[in-house]
Amino acid sequence: MGGAMLAGWLAGGLAPSGFTVVDPVLTEAPAGVTLLRELPQGAAFDAVLLGIKPQMLGELAPSIAPFARGDTTVLSILAGVELATLAARFPDAGALVRMMPNLAAAIGKSPIALAGEGLDDAGRTEVTALLAPLGTPEWLASESLFDVVTALAGSGPGFVYRFIDALAASASALGLDPAQAQRLALATVEGASLLAAASPHSPAQLADRVASPGGTTRAGLDVLDADKALAQLIEATLRAAADRGAEMARAARG
Repeated sequence: MGGAMLAGWLAGGLAPSGFTVVDPVLTEAPAGVTLLRELPQGAAFDAVLLGIKPQMLGELAPSIAPFARGDTTVLSILAGVELATLAARFPDAGALVRMMPNLAAAIGKSPIALAGEGLDDAGRTEVTALLAPLGTPEWLASESLFDVVTALAGSGPGFVYRFIDALAASASALGLDPAQAQRLALATVEGASLLAAASPHSPAQLADRVASPGGTTRAGLDVLDADKALAQLIEATLRAAADRGAEMARAARG
C-alpha cells in the first residue's frame, strides 16, 4: 500500500527528493527517492508514514518514535490500529492521522478515509492537500466509523474484483469465450463506474433509468432485487470485514 501511495504522489507531480523510504528488503525505489535499509540517526521529517504490518507496531514503534517529535505528523495506514494506540506509541508526535486508502492511490483514484488528533483547521487542510493527488480524502465524523469505511473503501476493491470475475464467469458459462467475457466485463464495469461518477443521478436511479419495463435489464435486476438478495449479501460481506477490523483493533490495544 505504501508503494501505491508513493507511485500516486510521484505521478501527481510531487518531487521524488521529498521522499525517503526505509525498507530492509526493497530492491529499489523510484528514481530520485532515497532508499535506506535502516532508520537514519538524527534525521528530521515533516511527516512519517507507517506502512508496516499492524502486528509489527509494538516491535518497531520504539525505533520509529524518535522521528515522531515536535511538528512531525504521523500518518498511519495500519488496519485496526486506533488513534489511541498510536498516541500511546508516539506520545511526542505533533499530530496523528489514521487513514485508509486502497491500491487505486497509485492512479489517483483512491477513496481515503481520515481521522486525526492534534490537528487544527490549517493542519487538516495541509493533510488533505497532501493526500489529494492520491484520490478523494474524506474526514470522518467519528473514528468509530473506521471499521465500516475500511470494509467499504479498503476492502471494497476486492469485492468489486469478485463481482467482475463473476460477470465474466457467468457470461462464459452461457457460451462466451472466457477471455472475451473478461474484457467485456472489465469494460462494462469501468464504463458504468465512470458514468456514475459523472452523473447527477444516484446509482440506484441509474439502474432504474437503464431498465426498460419488460426489457432485458429489468429481467436481470428482478433476480438481483428478489428478496433483497444482493443487498443482504453485500451487507453481510461488509459486516464480516468490519467485524474483522474491530477484532484487529482489540488485538492492537493489547
